[in-house]
Amino acid sequence: MQNLIIYKINSLYQILEELSLDLNINISFVDSETSLKYKLKNLNNYLIISNKKNQKISNQLILDNKPINIFKLLEKINIEFLKQQFNIKSHVKINNYTIDLNSREILTDSTKLKLTEKEINTITYLSQSIKPVSIDELQKKVWSYQSNIETHTVETHIYRLRKKILDAFNDNEFIISKKDGYQIK
Repeated sequence: MQNLIIYKINSLYQILEELSLDLNINISFVDSETSLKYKLKNLNNYLIISNKKNQKISNQLILDNKPINIFKLLEKINIEFLKQQFNIKSHVKINNYTIDLNSREILTDSTKLKLTEKEINTITYLSQSIKPVSIDELQKKVWSYQSNIETHTVETHIYRLRKKILDAFNDNEFIISKKDGYQIK
């Protein structure tokens, strides 16, 4: 459920509270920084509407141009929630790495490596399988090749990808070769 927190704007809270059943959003009001911090401890999917930006808090929508049309405000709220969902889904955690699908990077705490779209697709496909993935399956699912075509494209890409990861992260075990294919353990 999406949570909309109105911070120190009681009149807006009263208006949106009347609409809350139609909006399918959980709406609450807080009037102090302490109560806001307490409220945020238990929430993941939230947006805070405020008059001024608080540098310590994320997911804020600042209303500095008033008056605002209620339909424009609802549109802005929906856009902010969509952006949050997009950002959440764009980061995939695989072992000690985070894959940023938007920027096509693989990251650790201290290092980031730029990847191609095929490399990202290969890593995400391999990470979703619990058993080794054959070259034939990778050709079909990632490269869209026919299985009867003789090619070393997959092997070459995996080799280069493993070398990039080894050079950047000193990790020779991220993608492992098995007799029946490749696997991320």
